[in-house]
Amino acid sequence: EVQLVESGGGLVQAGGSLRLSCAASGFTFDDYSIAWFRQAPGKERERVSCYQSGSRSTAYADFVKGRFTTSADNAKNTVYLQMNSLKPEDTAIYYCAADRYCYTRPVFGSWGQGTQVTVSS
Repeated sequence: EVQLVESGGGLVQAGGSLRLSCAASGFTFDDYSIAWFRQAPGKERERVSCYQSGSRSTAYADFVKGRFTTSADNAKNTVYLQMNSLKPEDTAIYYCAADRYCYTRPVFGSWGQGTQVTVSS
């Protein structure tokens, strides 16, 4: 059974940093892509980044380029999202998702429960 567990969310002031973690289990990590999505109240779920374990490469949404970085510890089956220079508009529930491909839409087969990130101005 695929399981994804996010952690690391919280409240931070604008300009601050947070690091989210997504611990994965139940599948062969190197065969999957792990994405971070976020959903703010009243808005659609949008992809923040997608890490392809096999190629060790990451794609980022334009709105986080230069501020957010995705990394992975393949030995721990864990993907991280380092968020710097946070803005109030980054406030959302952040989810990690897993599937064979880096879909741009939220059609991944497996999802974590989400972690709240709140950025105060």
